[in-house]
Amino acid sequence: MSFSSDVKEELSRLIPKPVHCKSAELAAAMMFAGEIGIGTEEKKIIIRTEQVILAKKYFTLIKKIFGFNAVLNIRAQAGGQKSHQYSIILKKDEEVRQVLERVPVFSEDLLKEQILGRDCCRRAFIRGAFLAAGSMSNPGKSYHLEIVCRQPHQAQLLQEVIEGYDLPAKIARRKNRYIVYMKDSERIFDLLNLMEAYRASMELENVRIIKEMRNAANRQYNCDAANINKLVKAASKQIDDIRFLQEHMGLENLSPNLYEAAAARLEHPDVSLQELGNYLNPPVGKSGVNHRLRKIGAIADELRAKTEEQSQ
Repeated sequence: MSFSSDVKEELSRLIPKPVHCKSAELAAAMMFAGEIGIGTEEKKIIIRTEQVILAKKYFTLIKKIFGFNAVLNIRAQAGGQKSHQYSIILKKDEEVRQVLERVPVFSEDLLKEQILGRDCCRRAFIRGAFLAAGSMSNPGKSYHLEIVCRQPHQAQLLQEVIEGYDLPAKIARRKNRYIVYMKDSERIFDLLNLMEAYRASMELENVRIIKEMRNAANRQYNCDAANINKLVKAASKQIDDIRFLQEHMGLENLSPNLYEAAAARLEHPDVSLQELGNYLNPPVGKSGVNHRLRKIGAIADELRAKTEEQSQ
């Protein structure tokens, strides 16, 4: 199973206790996965899903809110796929009327007044929207949570409800659909907790921690590698300068301090300046060693310039 399926399975098992929260979740299911026909001779409400556990949840919500049983229709997917589509169907006029009175999905004002007035119901509505039309990428690969809306006003309403919790959500158009999405791992973590997907949020947090540890280790490795390269290049230049002086003027013509530093560097070509200073007598700090080697470099550069002039 995918991470998205795991999240939905966790949320599908959650049936809120208050009737108003059940109604809020059912409202989201009707808006984002439903088909409502009331202008035809045959009034009907159909909610479709490809997950059997979600179909059972919709059936249970209707049963607990209204007391009547919906019809569950199962149909195999076309094209030889092994999956099925499950439809929760209400066709009786009285049942359709009762549902639409309690869950006024055709009126945004009534929906906000009757369904989205409570904090717990707004959370249930977000949860219902994600279950009906949402998905989430595997956090081990990327951070992306989205909910597909069929109409722009649905996307705007959902965005408004989510952002009421200080969780920025964006809207993008994809063909004839409108996508409410988030890409920030911390915001997705908060939204999962908001929907009460606590197991999924903890798994996301574990992935985030592991990623941060790996990134920190990589940064440290890159930093160490860069410092080593820098050290190797500097030591190589110092040894080149010392050998040039050794060949063209003799190291014994350097001052005692510079001679000692040059000899120590030739003997210990791979150590840092701090370590190199410990080989001097008396020991010298990093800045003192660096000062001596810089003076040796300057003498070597000056001698090279004179040598080049004489050769021309």
